[in-house]
Amino acid sequence: MAILTLLLYTSITSLVLYLLLNLRTRHPNRLPPGPTPWPIVGNLPHLGTIPHHSLARLAAKYGPLMHLRLGFVDVVVAASASVAAQFLKTNDAIFASRPPNSGAKHIAYNYQDLVFAPYGPRWRMLRKICSVHLFSAKALDDFRHIRQEEVAILTRALIGAGESTVKLGQLLNVCTTNALARVMLGRRVFSDTGDLKADEFKDMVVQLMVLAGEFNIGDFIPALDWLDIQGITKKMKKLHAQFDSFLNAILEEHKSGNGRTSGHGDLLSTLIALKDDADGEGGKLSDIEIKALLLNLFVAGTDTSSSTVEWAIAELIRHPRMLKQAQEEMDNVVGRDRLVSESDLGQLPFLQAIVKETFRLHPSTPLSLPRISSENCEVDGYHIPKGSTLLVNVWAIARDPKMWADPLEFRPTRFLPGGEKPNVDVKGNDFEVIPFGAGRRICVGISLGLRMVQLLVATLVQTFDWELANGLEPEKLNMNEAYGLTLQREEPLMVHPKPRLAPHVYESG
Repeated sequence: MAILTLLLYTSITSLVLYLLLNLRTRHPNRLPPGPTPWPIVGNLPHLGTIPHHSLARLAAKYGPLMHLRLGFVDVVVAASASVAAQFLKTNDAIFASRPPNSGAKHIAYNYQDLVFAPYGPRWRMLRKICSVHLFSAKALDDFRHIRQEEVAILTRALIGAGESTVKLGQLLNVCTTNALARVMLGRRVFSDTGDLKADEFKDMVVQLMVLAGEFNIGDFIPALDWLDIQGITKKMKKLHAQFDSFLNAILEEHKSGNGRTSGHGDLLSTLIALKDDADGEGGKLSDIEIKALLLNLFVAGTDTSSSTVEWAIAELIRHPRMLKQAQEEMDNVVGRDRLVSESDLGQLPFLQAIVKETFRLHPSTPLSLPRISSENCEVDGYHIPKGSTLLVNVWAIARDPKMWADPLEFRPTRFLPGGEKPNVDVKGNDFEVIPFGAGRRICVGISLGLRMVQLLVATLVQTFDWELANGLEPEKLNMNEAYGLTLQREEPLMVHPKPRLAPHVYESG
């Protein structure tokens, strides 16, 4: 009885707050259009099971700039290139911070990471550390051999599978994680195949992405936060404990001197050194900040790349003529007596177009990480109030029929000379396709992500022909998306790789 009374009291309190807030926040200027909010929960029910799909449908009705009320929070959604540019270029400084959210609080060490840190000196310090020691042109070149070695190990693992069915995404995740770990930690963290820890880690990352993509009611109706109605907070705390245990073991091993096997200075050693001699603004690094940064890098730098490559291979299986064209380009430029290397990528325009088209149709983060406005501003003639949360529907922008011919078709030639967008890149300069975001909060690892995805796709195209498991016809391949912060496949890609090069090529890699 006491619980029912408490719930009734909470509901009445929430209703009163909702009415007062709506009376208080009637804006003298025009807000962008949008669907009528429900009492208390606002437009949360409009988000549906896959929010970037639902928001794209709403944008088709209300326009490319929408205003929503999610609980008590003003939310603006950008769904066209021109509107996104006004937020992420013209008003980038105003939208430089992240809004409060349960994921940052309960998983990302209470905003001590790079991704969710408030804009300011400590964020700049963390970004500078990553930019200088991990993602600079020199750092990327210094560790090029590591990426190529790990990709060669992947090809041997695929050869070793024989006639077995391969879950491609799982092997790709092991490859990207080990490649990043060797740079970050000086060593691999998973064995080549069949590593149960690798399976567990991938599951942890996917679970994190699913939880981070949830719209937690408590984030938008603070009075209900303590109830944890959806059970999200409980799951986040449990997952955080798993990641924290994983990262503590890595940190302690490294401090003891047992984690260094690389001949190069690794990032974690640099971070530990910076604990006593901080690099630049923001003060010294703590163990928590180091773990939070490692968490960002492991999550954002592994599954996003591996899932993008998985989508690319799925599209090429569905379009065998394109796969053949890409293989012919590879044979002409690289030949069949060695594995493709990063230095070859600039001479493979069709391969690069395939990667761009994959980023367009299957952006790793379809709904951008949210930002919050630090002051009032005007966009497209509409008033955007201070404190508004910004969501950029990257997925919808890249499928906008006003910007793209036949936007739902996988057509890499659109990025080649003579195509509709020959000069468009994916580095945040052209807002028609911004898979890494844009502006000052653009993904810090964009250069590494591009290199890794291009190298993996190039290698898989060069070294194998692909058949689907159980004799499935390519046109029947399930291309549905799963729910989450990142764009996972609803069904993992199950394949039989068929080697197309001489055996010695795979061994020499």
